[in-house]
Amino acid sequence: MTKIHPLSDVHSSSIGEGTYVWQFSIILKEAVIGANCNINCHVFIENDVIIGDNVTVKAGVQIWDGLRIEDNVFIGPNVTFTNDAFPRSKQYQENVLQTFIRKGASIGANSTILGGITIGENALIGAGSVVTKDVPANELWVGNPARKVKNINDDKIS
Repeated sequence: MTKIHPLSDVHSSSIGEGTYVWQFSIILKEAVIGANCNINCHVFIENDVIIGDNVTVKAGVQIWDGLRIEDNVFIGPNVTFTNDAFPRSKQYQENVLQTFIRKGASIGANSTILGGITIGENALIGAGSVVTKDVPANELWVGNPARKVKNINDDKIS
């Protein structure tokens, strides 16, 4: 059964079975969220967003138009996503940048993910990293700007 906290503001009817939306979260009408997700408090999800199954979004995350988040992804607290390469006040882009977070990826707390990139399957982004380019599958990236540190094989860091 889907559980939506009464202190959240959810307009989407496309939320999968078993998903829990915590208090003070806002989900716009056209957002699609899969089954068994955990959307923590103080999360904002815009319209042109697709989130897969078994995704955890921790507190303080804004998921802007153009984000595609696949199954089994973890997004740590206060992760920042962007979707506009050249933001200016009161100048709205016609097409937002699409960002893909592939199956099984994990993004550490307070990381910044620039728009238009792909984080590969099972990739790990260390806390506080600033990701400015595509991250291949099965790699650990950390730093500012984020860089590859290690390969990840068989769910272990090698």
